[in-house]
Amino acid sequence: MNEIFSILMRFSWVMGIILVLASINKNTMTQELYQKAIKFSGEKHSEQKVPGTNSNYLVHISNVVMEVLIAYNHDNSFDLNLAMQIAILHDTIEDTDATYEEINEVFGMSIAKGVKALTKNERLTSKEEKMLDSLNRINKLSDEIGIVKIADRITNLQAPPEHWTTEKIIKYCEEAKLIAIKLTGKNTYLNQRLLAKIKEYEERIINNS
Repeated sequence: MNEIFSILMRFSWVMGIILVLASINKNTMTQELYQKAIKFSGEKHSEQKVPGTNSNYLVHISNVVMEVLIAYNHDNSFDLNLAMQIAILHDTIEDTDATYEEINEVFGMSIAKGVKALTKNERLTSKEEKMLDSLNRINKLSDEIGIVKIADRITNLQAPPEHWTTEKIIKYCEEAKLIAIKLTGKNTYLNQRLLAKIKEYEERIINNS
């Protein structure tokens, strides 16, 4: 019950920011679009936990949403409607039974293409190939998709799960550096924030070695 209350409070705060932004700029996400996307995502991720925790996966989703919102507050030159919906839905194809066709039908082609670009191609062999392929597909689409990818990695550069090996932690940090390089120029605020989070992550590796 406490976890549900915490999630509701977090989303109430996010919605408050959205409504504030809506009052100062017409290019903001409507409450209806947000609610439609979060309901879909919440149902799809209902049984999923944040890795290494007992927290519902909506905690991760809300953190990615928060990063996008704050980035928009620094630079409102991107389409918040598009970025926010993709942020909410970004893991639905990869982690749930949602399909490209379903998202296309419910949310439209531009959002479906964005979510698909953020989804790893499981036909590829290595994690490195999968990431590079995804980043290349992201770069063929609008900046909003890259913005979501950066926000996602920023959110994930917290303390790694306790069961991760040192080798895996180092590889995850190197992967973050690749994201920073490949998605340079998507959003100045988020690009700089990602570099700062990578530096913090590297310092954590050194301190724990």
